[in-house]
Amino acid sequence: MHPTLLIGPSDWQPERMPKAEFLRRIEALWQSCPDASRALVYGSPRHHAELAYLTNFVPKLEPAVALLSRSDEPRLFVGGGANMLGAARPLTWMENLAPLKELESARTSACILIGGGYMSTMLRRSVGDAPDVTSQLWTQMRCKSSCELGAIRESCAILGAAMEAVAQAKQSGASVTAAILAGERAANDRGAQDVRTLFSANGGRTLQPFGMLIERTVDPLQLYIAVRQLNYWAEGFALRSERPCPAAKKADALLHAVLPLIKAGSSTSAAAKLLTSERAPYQCHPVTTGALANSFGLALEETRCTDIGTTFEAGEVYSLKIGVTDGAYQHAITSAMIALREDGSDILWKSESPIIRAK
Repeated sequence: MHPTLLIGPSDWQPERMPKAEFLRRIEALWQSCPDASRALVYGSPRHHAELAYLTNFVPKLEPAVALLSRSDEPRLFVGGGANMLGAARPLTWMENLAPLKELESARTSACILIGGGYMSTMLRRSVGDAPDVTSQLWTQMRCKSSCELGAIRESCAILGAAMEAVAQAKQSGASVTAAILAGERAANDRGAQDVRTLFSANGGRTLQPFGMLIERTVDPLQLYIAVRQLNYWAEGFALRSERPCPAAKKADALLHAVLPLIKAGSSTSAAAKLLTSERAPYQCHPVTTGALANSFGLALEETRCTDIGTTFEAGEVYSLKIGVTDGAYQHAITSAMIALREDGSDILWKSESPIIRAK
């Protein structure tokens, strides 16, 4: 279960994500929409990747809307009334903030719309028939800048620390609850804004969030951890076992075989074909069906890149996931985070060997 406040501290840090970075992104938006003079960018506590990309602002309890203009100062309308403005100011580079209710009197005609699909019906009606260009912005967002790569690398480092803490706790004989909490605590100690965890209590067949305390050990332990830093996510699947696990060995081998195929300009078809031919005697795990690799960054639900014939692109960061199951007792999921360059790739994080030794 996750708290109402979805993330921890998210103050804008200009020395790490400078204002010039956001101005560059906004200019690129205008270039892709040459006929637009203004843009409304919507974000809520649940869906805010686009708003964070352009403003660094992540709504806590109520929605927010940025009004961008080619000629006027940008404005940010924050939900929750005037009392929330003081808490909102440290979260963004924008200086002109106002309560969300004042959006009604703002000049919003001839706007393009970003994030319109997340809006309430009433708010969507209030902005009229503004064209939604969210998909165009997502195309722009997929290519990561050096600042973005730095943030994702930090998230990956936190992810690695969390995974290692879980492994150490399990190795010491900790229960499922204690092991997962050790990972979450390690991420929080390193300043993670948000930590999401799933685990399996049935050997990797299914995954679940915390619904109750589980004061027993589980082996093997399949887990999923996602962490966020500077608004950028990293995620990973790993299986930890105290005894040989054939499914984990197969998933690990498939991951190592597929990694060389993930490069700029290559098609997903080659990776899919290899997995199909080399997976036997296992089947694809339901959790990873249709989710071989997806672009990753400001949201956990970014556009997937699994269609046959889709091309991996330079500048993108991908979450690569491999899952196998025999449909009965053997199940395993492993993964890696990869940044693609024109001339190669960087592995930002990769699941390590699944075998640990109990003390």
